Amino acid sequence: AAINFLERLCLTWMFFFMMCVAERTYKQRFLFAKLFSHITSARKARKYEIPHFRLKKVENIKIWLSLRSYLKRRGPQRSVDVVVSSVFLLALSIAFICCAQVLKGHKTFLSAAYNWEFLMWEAALLLFLLRLASLGSETNKKYSNISILLTEQINLYLKMEKKPNKKEQLSLVNNVLKLSTKLLKELDSPFRLYGLTMNPLIYNITRVVILSAVSGVISDLLGFNIRV
Repeated sequence: AAINFLERLCLTWMFFFMMCVAERTYKQRFLFAKLFSHITSARKARKYEIPHFRLKKVENIKIWLSLRSYLKRRGPQRSVDVVVSSVFLLALSIAFICCAQVLKGHKTFLSAAYNWEFLMWEAALLLFLLRLASLGSETNKKYSNISILLTEQINLYLKMEKKPNKKEQLSLVNNVLKLSTKLLKELDSPFRLYGLTMNPLIYNITRVVILSAVSGVISDLLGFNIRV
């Protein structure tokens, strides 16, 4: 029993240590995204002591897009995504087991000690995933903030009225901004769940298997059929 307890303790510590590393990486990504969103604002750039430039030239737009791509790829990517996907898959597996136990006999579900352990693990994993989902969602909002490009387009239109002699050059910059807006909209990955990069297999399992199991549990508890 002592050896079993020590093994569980060590494995639990290793697992949650990897989750803490993943959360730290997500916090760094959010910090980079937050500072990146302040680059085009003179007031915020002065406040956070970061470089400032406006998207009024094609060269500046190229630098802005290159910097965005560099910051999104900065730091560990695949290893952290593997950890998050593993945690998500483990949480889904525990949820599926709990749903199966409830369907088998919900009156005796809490009488088994291992079911309480499953519930504790599920609660801890869900809290961690909610934290990562919040950070990932905020990070995506910062990087996919189209309002920055729209604001620059409005500034270009106003500048065209003041300087009609530079209308051709400003029109070129405006066209590049429009293409950049379309590009940012197309770059969003279809396999994302509240900012978390998901494996397509896990994404489909979530949509089909787990939602069906949850639907069965709700229907069994309420007494009428509900399809999620």
